[in-house]
Amino acid sequence: MADITLKGNAINTIGNLPKIGSKASNFSLKTVDLSEKTLEDFKGKKVVLNIFPSIDTGTCATSVREFNKKASELENTVVLCISKDLPFAQARFCGAEGIDNVIMLSDFANGSFGKDYELDIANGPLANLHSRAVVILDEESKVIYTEQVSEIADEPNYEAALKAI
Repeated sequence: MADITLKGNAINTIGNLPKIGSKASNFSLKTVDLSEKTLEDFKGKKVVLNIFPSIDTGTCATSVREFNKKASELENTVVLCISKDLPFAQARFCGAEGIDNVIMLSDFANGSFGKDYELDIANGPLANLHSRAVVILDEESKVIYTEQVSEIADEPNYEAALKAI
């Protein structure tokens, strides 16, 4: 269980992010058009998992904007932005913001991604939403970088994440 905070108040996740060097768990998530995407769909590419509680918060929206700016510069790499938001909310945000270099994915249907990656928030006002984290996978879906952001209101370390690629 990771100890994190929400505006300075202690909360926890249900576990710890996957270990560096481990094989990432497959997932099945909904796209903004309600189709399914799995980790297998991105085989042979590096994958950045930008994970956050809700697109309707300032910090989460900023992380999507920042990764969207950087995504077009990354070779053989896809950026997946994952939350439990409804795909309709994700689509609305991307349309309004002109976001087109990242893929928005939703774990709303069954929440298995958050459980499998052990990053769901266990307690507090955001319980059951995803914590803010970045996980980067190599072309064979091995974990090469993780960051569990310790304060949910803070942005991830974009520079460190992008250096790992």
